[in-house]
Amino acid sequence: MIFFSSSPTPPVWVYFPCRFLAFTMVALCWKLPLCFLLCQVVSGGARREGHYVAAVYEHESILSPAPAAPVERRAALELMGRNLDIYEQQVLAAARQGAQIIVFPEDGIHGFNFTRSSIYPYLDFIPYSHPGKWNPCREPYLYNDTEVVQRLSCMALQNKIFLVANLGSKQLCERWEPRCPPDGRFQFNTNVALGADGALLATYRKHNLYFESAFDTPAQPDHALFDTPFAGRFGMFTCFDILFYEPAVSLIRQHNLKQIVYPTAWMNQLPLLSAVEFQQAFSTAFNVNILAANIHHPTLGMTGSGIYTPVKSFIYHNMESYGGKLIVAEIPVSTADYKTNLESNERFRENLHESCRTSTSTSLDDEVCFKEQEETAGRVSEKGEGKKQSPPYFYAEMMYDNFTFVPLWGEKGELQVCANSLCCYLNYQKAVLTDELYALGVFDGLHTVHGTYYVQACALVKCGGLSFSTCGQEVTDATALIDFHLWGNMSTPYIFPLLLTSGITLDFADHTGWKNNHYFLSKNRTSAGLLTAALYGRWYEKD
Repeated sequence: MIFFSSSPTPPVWVYFPCRFLAFTMVALCWKLPLCFLLCQVVSGGARREGHYVAAVYEHESILSPAPAAPVERRAALELMGRNLDIYEQQVLAAARQGAQIIVFPEDGIHGFNFTRSSIYPYLDFIPYSHPGKWNPCREPYLYNDTEVVQRLSCMALQNKIFLVANLGSKQLCERWEPRCPPDGRFQFNTNVALGADGALLATYRKHNLYFESAFDTPAQPDHALFDTPFAGRFGMFTCFDILFYEPAVSLIRQHNLKQIVYPTAWMNQLPLLSAVEFQQAFSTAFNVNILAANIHHPTLGMTGSGIYTPVKSFIYHNMESYGGKLIVAEIPVSTADYKTNLESNERFRENLHESCRTSTSTSLDDEVCFKEQEETAGRVSEKGEGKKQSPPYFYAEMMYDNFTFVPLWGEKGELQVCANSLCCYLNYQKAVLTDELYALGVFDGLHTVHGTYYVQACALVKCGGLSFSTCGQEVTDATALIDFHLWGNMSTPYIFPLLLTSGITLDFADHTGWKNNHYFLSKNRTSAGLLTAALYGRWYEKD
């Protein structure tokens, strides 16, 4: 096991209008939770009305060198305390920048790769009833084995900041109770939300575990909510949950949420599921703000955090260097002025017979009409000036799924490729010809590797080389600037628009939405070389 340690003073990224901050430090008791750091903040520019300041921290956690080996509670607390020391520094740094809420990643305190028995000393007891009634910092005597949540509570209280963190928790049960494990306890991957006064406001137990044998799945999905005076109600879920209807989608829909906190320990998988790529797509699809904190272990492919609105993002993705990263940004509370993809998805069957030329306004879109077409699985076509033969379709593995592809030949063209009931279409024009191979791919089926879930995908991707067999490989750099209009006859209303550019940077579509029972994404000239432009559909009912 590789042992990682965080840099002592990780750098800070701050995004909001400049303001002068003066701090008077009255008392600083670094290790004692009941001592307080008092700060006086003098602002040279008031926070913009209707906005709030959020922070997320991508943490390079200090890991156990032997996570499967049993240890005593004291040793577990010592290791977790080293991570909490770093958290304490980052909470202070975020508060100095005016942050009102901070989010930390999944597995950031205790690490990962434990067995069910070896993780037990790392688990806190967390009461799941009566939210807001217990203040761990002020009432540490109420429950045993709460050292971690006590310290988190004191960080929130001392810095007057809302705090969201992930830790392991335990809950005793009687062996005769339904679902009670043989060892007489439940063990959960748990998020806690703490108020600016240190009170425990909400807990969330991860529902969709990702190869986490140390933890149990709760009997029913938690819908975890907490209220703030600056941005209203927040919801929270964890990592792999983002790909499933329960609890992520149902939580947002049932409670009409606009703010999400999202601890994650996400291993990037290009070209369709890198962390920042999908976090932004989720924000856009559901018209919500997301505060996403990922773990930072580049050797494991783990990086990618950000503060996302449906139309703008403040992200960090770094596979080259080590150490944590604090991101602070001021964002609008309301997303009402943004185009709501979910609402348009709900209405996607309403206007099937309107003129297709009214849907978009870009020059490339003027050539596109969503006609009801004969759609045959495997059918491929390309139209372009000077083309004397259609490019061939071929099969290649992407994201462990068997995609049907058609290559982009020439400077511009029109493509179609189908699989099962899904047909994908592309109109494209390259700014200049480059020595790069791109392909349009389609997949309509059940994904069965590292999870089972049904996917419909139309994806324009840069291939890893110049041979067809390299299409679907992980690629991080590209030079081709492409105007494109991509659309497909998706069978699900849950579409995540992906647009990723060279260096794992994000771009935003000019237009997305439904027209004539097809979902579309269009862009006139990407801001950097195109890596991926995709419609990633989740057909939850067919999981």
